[in-house]
Amino acid sequence: MKGWMPELKRSAWVALVAALAATPVLAQTSNFGSMKLAPGFSNSAATAQGFTSGSFSLASIANRDRNNNLCLGYAGDRDVPDHVMTLEQSFSRLTVQANSRGNKPTLLIRGPGNVVRCGEIRIEDTQWGPGDYAIWVGSAASGQKFNYTLAVRE
Repeated sequence: MKGWMPELKRSAWVALVAALAATPVLAQTSNFGSMKLAPGFSNSAATAQGFTSGSFSLASIANRDRNNNLCLGYAGDRDVPDHVMTLEQSFSRLTVQANSRGNKPTLLIRGPGNVVRCGEIRIEDTQWGPGDYAIWVGSAASGQKFNYTLAVRE
């Protein structure tokens, strides 16, 4: 009976680490808010505002995405995305676009299973499963700041 306590603590520690590893990487916080979307969502529910800033290279999250596109640009923080998009159901196709006057924003989206999508100005892709998607909107140059509107369309 004497040795059961350290073994119990070790088991509890292993269980805690396993639970944390299974927890989604995405924090439910973001720099500019979140959107929750279900099929048939309204355009107003799928639009957000923000601005670029920072010197964090998006390539440090992923050099290339699932379609072998380069992940380019600079954002504010690796651990806090600019937006969190929660899809309540699967979508066969979505377009995520960042519009900015005269600037060329970059996008990195990390979703369930750490699937990454990258692009400049717009990402059009298929097979969007339910879950949380972290979205970073970047600028081509480190420290470049400009306002943008993020829009998601079916």
